[in-house]
Amino acid sequence: MMAHGNWIVAFFAFLPAFLNLIIVIFVIYFAINAIKFMQAKTKLDRERNEKINELIKTFNKENNT
Repeated sequence: MMAHGNWIVAFFAFLPAFLNLIIVIFVIYFAINAIKFMQAKTKLDRERNEKINELIKTFNKENNT
């Protein structure tokens, strides 16, 4: 059976490993969210570029007539 003060030693022994695990989980979470954001941004940018191209074509047609 553990002595009264040994739980503190065990807590501080596992604290660095626990903190490293939390940091790794945070980094993975951040990376996944960044990838999802970039995919959504790319899709919206493509849609915006298509709309701009349509506006340019319409503007050029109106100016040529």
